[in-house]
Amino acid sequence: MIDPRLITLRTFAACGTVAATAELTGYSPSAVSGQLRELQANLGMTLLTRDGRGLRLTATGRHLVRRSDRLIAEWEDIRASSLSAGDQSPTHFGIGGFSTASSNLLAPLAAHLRTSHPESSVHVTEASPTRCFELLIAERIDLAVVVSMQGDVQVEDDPRFEKVDLLDDPLDVMVPSDHRVATLESVTLAELAAEDWITAVPGSPYHALFIAAFTAAGVTPRISHESVEWETQAALVGVGVGVSLLPRLVSLAGEDNVTRVRLSGPGRLSRKIVAAVRAGSRNSPLIRESLRHLRSTSQHILATRLGE
Repeated sequence: MIDPRLITLRTFAACGTVAATAELTGYSPSAVSGQLRELQANLGMTLLTRDGRGLRLTATGRHLVRRSDRLIAEWEDIRASSLSAGDQSPTHFGIGGFSTASSNLLAPLAAHLRTSHPESSVHVTEASPTRCFELLIAERIDLAVVVSMQGDVQVEDDPRFEKVDLLDDPLDVMVPSDHRVATLESVTLAELAAEDWITAVPGSPYHALFIAAFTAAGVTPRISHESVEWETQAALVGVGVGVSLLPRLVSLAGEDNVTRVRLSGPGRLSRKIVAAVRAGSRNSPLIRESLRHLRSTSQHILATRLGE
């Protein structure tokens, strides 16, 4: 087994403070500080040093954390193969993801695992991509669903994680149900150039995706409203004050006077949604089953959501 104090050190390296490490690992701040002191004493190394009122890793500490990536990956592989060899499931299994993924992908997965593996306690955490990666390092979750290239971690290039492509989530346009394009099979952004647009706030990933779509189409949108939540955008569309882009994964079930129309032509973009696991753990039985279920659910959503 890996010394849990090493996991605490790696979590500290990822988030930077004792308080954040305590929150991620579930220990108290005093317990985190005690574990870090004990690890230093047992190893005979100075891993941390005072930095104002806080702590920071020394060069030795940074080197130890970086080199431990291979050790953790090897242990995850051993743990996964051992579970497979005995046809066993882990006692606890954590899954996390951003809000849309949690409601549309992780909730059905949790229900499936509860039926197929009643011996395993499944815990769902809704969290930002950055926090999902921190929770993976802290071993609070075992699988995360994130939008690729969001958050502080670029999972494609990080040796601590393995990624699995789940789906390319296309952008659709939502319009009032009595809008002139609501009955069309598809529409281009150029055909909607004169509309009042609703989008996410500047600086957010979805605002960047919105701008990229219009840049690709060679159209300048007239932005009239800004919103943080998809539900707010749908409400604004429903009362007829504008139109908006939204990913296919976002459900409009229950929204009044809102119709989803497929985008075509230049500006038809998508966001890549991936699953991330700790390096070495991909062949764990529950992770393999979860990936199959996530892919199946994703494909069903892509095939049927335009008709909701």
